[in-house]
Amino acid sequence: MKQNLGTLDRVLRFILAFWLLGPLAPRFWHCGWANMLIVLLGIIALAESFIGYCPCMHWLGINGKD
Repeated sequence: MKQNLGTLDRVLRFILAFWLLGPLAPRFWHCGWANMLIVLLGIIALAESFIGYCPCMHWLGINGKD
C-alpha cells in the first residue's frame, strides 16, 4: 500500500477528524444512526491522516503525494 496523500491533505483530514470526534461535532438527538455515521467518518479520516493512504483516491486514480 503506497501513500497517496500529501502533507496538506493529511493535516486537513486530521483537523476534520479532530472536529468530528470532538465536543464541537454536530449531534442529532433524535437520530442515533447519524451520530454513528459522524463518528465513523471521523475515525476513517483520522486513520487516513496517520496512514497517508485513501482507498477512494486510489480507485479514482488521484495521487495527492506528487
